Amino acid sequence: MNKGLIAVGIGVVIIGIGWYLLAGQKDASMTKGDAMIQNDAAMMEKTNAAVMDEKVDGDVMIKIDGGVVGDKKVEGDAMMQKGSYESYAASKLALAEKGDVVLFFRASWCPTCKTLDANIKSNLSAIPAGLTILDVDYDNSSALKQKYGVTYQHTFVQVDAQGNLIKKWSGSPTLAALIKEVQ
Repeated sequence: MNKGLIAVGIGVVIIGIGWYLLAGQKDASMTKGDAMIQNDAAMMEKTNAAVMDEKVDGDVMIKIDGGVVGDKKVEGDAMMQKGSYESYAASKLALAEKGDVVLFFRASWCPTCKTLDANIKSNLSAIPAGLTILDVDYDNSSALKQKYGVTYQHTFVQVDAQGNLIKKWSGSPTLAALIKEVQ
């Protein structure tokens, strides 16, 4: 009985060490692009402070000084209604018939993706009406990555209702920066 417990304990320790070593190798195998994206996390924190919001009857007043939201120049305060941030499903591309749809290729292990995901979730009511941001699992979406030529996480693809590419970009550090990119 004791030998069985010892064998199980040794097995657990070996598995734990193997997992630890594999996780370390994954970090060491980051590409140059991944390292650049990782360094952007600090910049995101600073950019988050540039957008101030206050709740007004369930809506959010976003203060943008001389910025651009979508294709409209905004001076002073702009009232925006809630859009959405949802998990990707091919059927949701049809939402582009009445608004804008952006695919956010996000990896759970990507620090800049995590920061933007948290920023979007904490500012959901700041997503403009008609804008749908679809969260695409970077690690499990090979066909979509191939279709849109996505080679690294933290990439955005704006699509029409048929799923045709309108625009592709990467590195929007905040929801406000993402909104500015939408055509």
